[in-house]
Amino acid sequence: MNYSFVFYILGWVLTLEAGFMMLPCITSLIYREKAGLWFLLVAVVTAAGGLLLIRKKPKNPQFFTKEGFAVVGLSWIVMSLVGALPFTLSKEIPNYVDAIFETASGFTTTGASILTDVEALSHCTLLWRSFTHWIGGMGVFIFLLAVLPMAGGYNMNLMRAESPGPSVGKLVPKVKESAKILYIIYFAMTVTEMILLLIARMPVFDAICIAFGTAGTGGFGIRGDSCASYNAASQWIITVFMALFGINFNFYYFMLRKKFKDAFSIEEVRWYVALILLCTAFITFNTWGFYPTAEESLRTAAFQVSSIVTTTGFATTDFNLWPSFSKTILIILMLTGACAGSTGGGLKISRFIIWWKSIKNQLEAFVHPRSVNAVEMDGKTIDKDTVRSVSVYMVVFLLVYVISVFLLSLDQFDLVTNFTAVLATINNIGPGLGEVGPCGNFAGFSYASKVVLIFDMLAGRLELYPILLLLAPGVWKKH
Repeated sequence: MNYSFVFYILGWVLTLEAGFMMLPCITSLIYREKAGLWFLLVAVVTAAGGLLLIRKKPKNPQFFTKEGFAVVGLSWIVMSLVGALPFTLSKEIPNYVDAIFETASGFTTTGASILTDVEALSHCTLLWRSFTHWIGGMGVFIFLLAVLPMAGGYNMNLMRAESPGPSVGKLVPKVKESAKILYIIYFAMTVTEMILLLIARMPVFDAICIAFGTAGTGGFGIRGDSCASYNAASQWIITVFMALFGINFNFYYFMLRKKFKDAFSIEEVRWYVALILLCTAFITFNTWGFYPTAEESLRTAAFQVSSIVTTTGFATTDFNLWPSFSKTILIILMLTGACAGSTGGGLKISRFIIWWKSIKNQLEAFVHPRSVNAVEMDGKTIDKDTVRSVSVYMVVFLLVYVISVFLLSLDQFDLVTNFTAVLATINNIGPGLGEVGPCGNFAGFSYASKVVLIFDMLAGRLELYPILLLLAPGVWKKH
């Protein structure tokens, strides 16, 4: 392990987080709130610690997959621990474990909450909760790569550890340029949504927070009813942008370069759009009569499908009350998630495509034993290592999932609550069913269970391995 490099990167992460905390500080000045003083205090101390760590560059700038995964996992844990401090110091979330849960939920874009009265929070705290979604959506290391001169070809090890999906590719030859392009697209889409929400007459503060939550596919609402009290136009805008942020960002890059054929040839995007349209149609017809008008039925179904498949977690209705058929569709969407290379969570559409094609090829091999069938996506053959890694990922996911459900069962909640609570956190969705439905929260779980769920949120956002590797003793051997 290259410890000097690990501490150097942690220093930059702390410095960046201190800089990000200036936004709630400014918000507190606008609304004249004392809670902002705690953000300022934590920012100053964090910046001092970060600058102390980066004052000396590592003598050996080389790092490999092990260091890349370890530093990403550590950084997300440290960000959550530091980001929770203003909540506890201001006594808006007095218990530190609860504060870490809320902060980890923010950075991992999960949107699960322990708060029973979110509207009682100060404006600066509400903004910080939503802003953590925006930071975590594209990833702090993508931001680091975009703005800092880092060590050559080794950058990809950081990008690979943080970016969601079975494989990570560069948009352009240089990783730094790829990171810049991603953040430019991300920022432009966020601002566009803010403007459209303002045009739809959403209050300025709400528009900023909701746009942050939508962009990061996070789902922290600033009202007790999430997004239910916003007008129909606002709900449609949020619905569309949730779906847009769940699309592989390669699609937008090709569109900007006017490579329309390449953009629409991305197989995962076609499956993703088809899944949203099909599930929206099914739920609309299944919940027909639950709402006064056909438009409201369609809007509610489309909103929840878009929210769940992208793992955003906003809600406009209590889908706990929907028929079993519709709730089953939502659970399936919780598993699938959005596209690889998007800000959405879940197992990713691309993995399901690979699994489906692998099963199909295996069945064909039984019928025609001498045939040679390769798994293809977007007209390209997927190498066997990628296919194998996708299968291994599913096994690891199920193992972590089963252990987590088992540990949560000690709290004596019903099976539906435990089952969907773990699913909602490890897939970074937010709301589940039962006690953790859209009208419930995670406050009732014991502190031990909350620690398990915090682990699940971090592991799920980082695709399991960066967090799991931290538990492997061999990772920490110095070389």
